[in-house]
Amino acid sequence: MSGGPKQRLQGKQIVLGVCGGIAVYKAVELLRLLTKAGAEVSVVMTANARRFVSELTFQTLSNNPVYTGMFDSVREREIGHIALAERADLFVIAPATANLIGKVACGIADDLLSTTLMAAQAPLLLVPAMNVHMWENPILQGNLKKLSDLGCHVLEPEVGALACGAEGKGKFPDPQRIFEAVETLLHERDLAGETVLVGAGPTLEKIDPVRYIGNFSSGRMGYALARAAHLRGARVILVSGPTALPPPGGVDLVAVTSADQMRKTMLDALEEATAVIMAAAVADYRVAEPYSQKLKKEGAGGLTLKLERTPDILQELSERKGERIVVGFAAESENLLENARRKLAAKNLDLVVANDVTLAGAGFGADTNIVTLLAADGSEESLPCLPKEAVAGHILDRVAAALRRRR
Repeated sequence: MSGGPKQRLQGKQIVLGVCGGIAVYKAVELLRLLTKAGAEVSVVMTANARRFVSELTFQTLSNNPVYTGMFDSVREREIGHIALAERADLFVIAPATANLIGKVACGIADDLLSTTLMAAQAPLLLVPAMNVHMWENPILQGNLKKLSDLGCHVLEPEVGALACGAEGKGKFPDPQRIFEAVETLLHERDLAGETVLVGAGPTLEKIDPVRYIGNFSSGRMGYALARAAHLRGARVILVSGPTALPPPGGVDLVAVTSADQMRKTMLDALEEATAVIMAAAVADYRVAEPYSQKLKKEGAGGLTLKLERTPDILQELSERKGERIVVGFAAESENLLENARRKLAAKNLDLVVANDVTLAGAGFGADTNIVTLLAADGSEESLPCLPKEAVAGHILDRVAAALRRRR
């Protein structure tokens, strides 16, 4: 899927079931994330949920009627709980109470939400939130195991301070975490069974204990690739230099600082990988002999540093590629395509992603990128300015196709 952030769930039909509990107000934020991503969301509220947040809030954010009762003759004639169940691509119950979980596990259908779930054929994601002792109750845990064995997905609650004053497991997960679980369940999984090794972010080379040589890489492109590969079913190993980005959910993150550390980590992980995407901006030079103490400013004179080349990590990876797909990046400020073609050939790559870092909307630190994809088969594709998530989708489309051909 190659759409940007607002299109990641475009065309998906989601039924959001909301049960009674203080966490209902957080379900409002989840609804906002789902609709922002393009999903069509129908909300079903239990009677107790309506005691915490009004249905008008969910109706306004979803731009759809909210379903609350079994015997609304107008809505039953227009859609009915059976039709609501049949059109869903995914059911999400957030928050899911112990009561609702117990009813579903026992096949009880005594209100609109439980009746709709009984008729549902789509995957079900349960997001429990409750008191810690209720969560630990063996009856609840037995019900969750029964539902998991039947194919339901359970996103376990977090540990923290609960509304009842207790401390422990039972806290409603962060809505972003739930959103990522929804994306995972709905995403095309054409990289299932693959292991994708991604290099991301800058590397920093020490001058003295407080200074370094680095670059402007934010890591956004590499993190977008890692996240997108995970959503498409791959196991992802993300080797990242220092960034301010939160780690993508579901990936194996290895944090490094220097080019030497990144080289060792990526070469160690190469054996497990079926595809390698080197989006990291590795510093080309480092100080030959870093200072052990902080350099002091002495007078008005300048400072001369003796630099040496860092290892060419991409070159080493490509030399050991075997049957793996290897993708590199060419961040240039001039002669973009000429330099990218040279890199593609010299390093025996399957694909090079070329971008002119001087263009507005491209390069380091931006949320968007403007790239040309150059493949080993001679094909070239220039993309317009796109969010980096969308660029990641285009790159992974090429990787998935190449892996299919190799097989």
